[in-house]
Amino acid sequence: MQPRGVALLTVISKMDYHPVPMELTGKIGSLIGKKGGQVWSLKPAASVYDAIAMMAEKQVGALPVIDGEKLLGIVSERDYARKVILKGKSSKETPVSEIMSAPVFTITPSHTVGECMQMITDKRIRHLPVVEGGRVVSMISIGDLVNWVITEQQETINHLEAYVSGKHG
Repeated sequence: MQPRGVALLTVISKMDYHPVPMELTGKIGSLIGKKGGQVWSLKPAASVYDAIAMMAEKQVGALPVIDGEKLLGIVSERDYARKVILKGKSSKETPVSEIMSAPVFTITPSHTVGECMQMITDKRIRHLPVVEGGRVVSMISIGDLVNWVITEQQETINHLEAYVSGKHG
């Protein structure tokens, strides 16, 4: 029998090691609660120049294009680089509706972080509008998801360290 408080060390070869996939079950609604739900958007007739200026001012990489409350597309720095600069278009004369990415993949506050990371990876996108009741309530970026994972991992490490050191409550 193992004495209380003494841990066993087991050596496992690389062939025997099968990492358990991390479960990213946190809900996007929780992430929005920490991040905030501010949404900056553009109308379809706005110029690409105005879009880039707003992205710079708000320090974001993409903006939803909304007409009324209807989400029409997303315009991103990537759209600008590929569809304006490389094609020699004028950013002051080109409307965002001409270069926006559409249709848009959206999520709801009930989606999990894992589902969103999978969607971003599979679809090769960087931003997901969060839609609830037919309106965009937030935008989630790959950076938001990575920050959530890092924070959750650090909290887990802190709990485990407290447990191992006997400082758990």
